[in-house]
Parts: sequence; C-alpha cells; structure tokens
Amino acid sequence: MQKTGTISFKLKPKMIKYFISILLTALLAFISGLYLPWWGIAIAAFIVGVLIPQKPFYSFLSGFIGVFLLWEILAWRIDSRNNGILSQKIAQILPLGGSTVLLILITSLVGALVGGLAAWAASYIQKKNQSS
Repeated sequence: MQKTGTISFKLKPKMIKYFISILLTALLAFISGLYLPWWGIAIAAFIVGVLIPQKPFYSFLSGFIGVFLLWEILAWRIDSRNNGILSQKIAQILPLGGSTVLLILITSLVGALVGGLAAWAASYIQKKNQSS
C-alpha cells in the first residue's frame, strides 16, 4: 500500500552538518552576547567553524546566516519593546530616510559579515592544519 499525501525526503549528512552549524552559531553567539561585547559573535562563529569542518563557502554561509538571523530577531524584539522610538531616532540621524526596517537590516548585515568571516577564517585554518 502506498501512502498518499506524505512528502518524504532524505537530508544528506552535509546538509545536516550545515543546519547544525547555523543553529550552533546562533546559540553560541547569543550566549556570548550575554557575557562579551558585540564582537563575541566572531569568537562563537570561529569556534563553530573549527568544531564542524565544512568547505570554506559553506562555513562562511553558516556563520553569516546564523548571526544574521540572531541579530535580526534580537533587533526586532528590542525595537518592538520600545515601540521603535530609539530606532526611529537613529534612522533619522543616519542617511536612511528614517527607515527603521533598513536600520535593522544593516545592523544584521554587519553582524552577519563578522560572523561569516570568522567562520570562514576558521575553515581555512582547519584546512591548513589537516593538510600539514
């Protein structure tokens, strides 16, 4: 008998490793944000990049996406808790035309680049150590 209406697909081990890397980066970056300055996200992404070996592109992407999603969620949460008062004032000071959405997006992109580059560096260091 064949079941109808069910979708079945298999995740490859590389994809599972990729998703775990994204989640672990976000989790460690959140924890580092509790105890370290903002650049603690780089340490978190670097640690994940060392612990979970991936190709440099996927390592960068997982660090980028993990930190981007974390900072995006945290920025929206902070913005909604104070009714957008602070973000509106900052968006007016910066050349963003008062757009709080653009401010949050740029903030998330800056954090994501830091996380992605840290994970990328870790993958190259790990690659060099494996070839030695």
